[in-house]
Amino acid sequence: MKISVIGTGYVGLVAGACFAESGHTVTCVDNQKHKIDALNAGKIPIYEPGLEEMVERNRKRQRLIFTTDLAAAVQSSRAVFICVGTPADQDGSADLRYVLGVAAAIAENIREYTVIVDKSTVPVGTAEKVQKTVASKTKVPFDVVSNPEFLKEGAAVEDFLKPDRIVIGTGSERARAIMLELYAPFTLTNQNIQLMDSKSAEMTKYAANAMLATRISFMNEIANLCDAVGADVDEVRRGIGSDSRIGKAFLFPGIGYGGSCFPKDVQALVKTARDQGVPLQILDAVEAVNFRQKRLLFQKISRHYGSESLKGRHFALWGLAFKARTDDMREASSLVLIEQLLAAGASVCAYDPEAVGETQKMMGDRIRYAANPYDALQGADALCVVTEWHEFRFPEFEVLKARLKQPVIFDGRNLYKPVHMQALGFTYISIGRGLL
Repeated sequence: MKISVIGTGYVGLVAGACFAESGHTVTCVDNQKHKIDALNAGKIPIYEPGLEEMVERNRKRQRLIFTTDLAAAVQSSRAVFICVGTPADQDGSADLRYVLGVAAAIAENIREYTVIVDKSTVPVGTAEKVQKTVASKTKVPFDVVSNPEFLKEGAAVEDFLKPDRIVIGTGSERARAIMLELYAPFTLTNQNIQLMDSKSAEMTKYAANAMLATRISFMNEIANLCDAVGADVDEVRRGIGSDSRIGKAFLFPGIGYGGSCFPKDVQALVKTARDQGVPLQILDAVEAVNFRQKRLLFQKISRHYGSESLKGRHFALWGLAFKARTDDMREASSLVLIEQLLAAGASVCAYDPEAVGETQKMMGDRIRYAANPYDALQGADALCVVTEWHEFRFPEFEVLKARLKQPVIFDGRNLYKPVHMQALGFTYISIGRGLL
């Protein structure tokens, strides 16, 4: 099938490459010429394992095309996916100007029946708005489908190729048939395809992310209580995770969630609920907990040094991205910690295997950047572990001890065992293990 994907950001690029990998002919469109030129030159704007190779393979086989020509792409496509951004407004609501702008452009260029697919994360009722926008500009028959993405950054390619569910929201049998054909390569039995109305599909996306964010904030609250009473949150996590009604996923405590989805989607759902007069008190608490948790590591640092000023102290940071296996810095906990350290008069040298470039765009030269994790340690008063990259899990601890002024580690991701660290002679402060 010939399809087009409007927007070559995270969702659009992954979706386009994976659809092409399954045999469809995909035209990816973006209005930023420099992005299209870079993609045509084989340069990928984001880091996602497996994506670069897939893009290059399908580009060479001419199944994946990058262009700024939206009109030509739409006119040749049976289905058009809207994958543009929906940034949060100041009140937390999702900004739909780009989605509706693309919808209007699609309407001006369709020549025969077309399925228009909302792939962007959008509030409940957006499909109806897209329907009205397109209908106001064309008499050509079309259908609008809500088809939210459920991709984890760092595993997005695998998630798309082997989805645990595919949500298709539409009341049109004709559109459903096309969507089932389009997704046929990704499912053998259709058992993981969920067919529903568009509003339910839109709500499913927000509800899923809100539930996961809730689990994270809940475990962070439990971790803080473990610190206060002297319990070990790792033992607690294993204890409750073995309950089949709860499961093991998203029970790891840390210093807050970030990224492009959870913060924005929780805020958007809360705003939708307020507009409907249905307050979501649990999600209000989820947001408040996450706000506090991002500031927890700095509190532990300040408490450790007591009355001593942090002015003039130097800290090494391992990890900048909001999570491992991505270069995404949106809502990253590292940014909060860095700002707090700098405001206290401290200096920072950071290392991340993928996110340094993105951080430099945001922080400039306000901090220093190391070429490898051990260089970041030189002359530092302490090490702060902020992102759970695999390469941080088994470091050469003797090198750490030799390069740090004092063997002090503040671990925001609980990568190491406290008993082991104590035996090695480190002052080791982590999350939810009985040390405030």
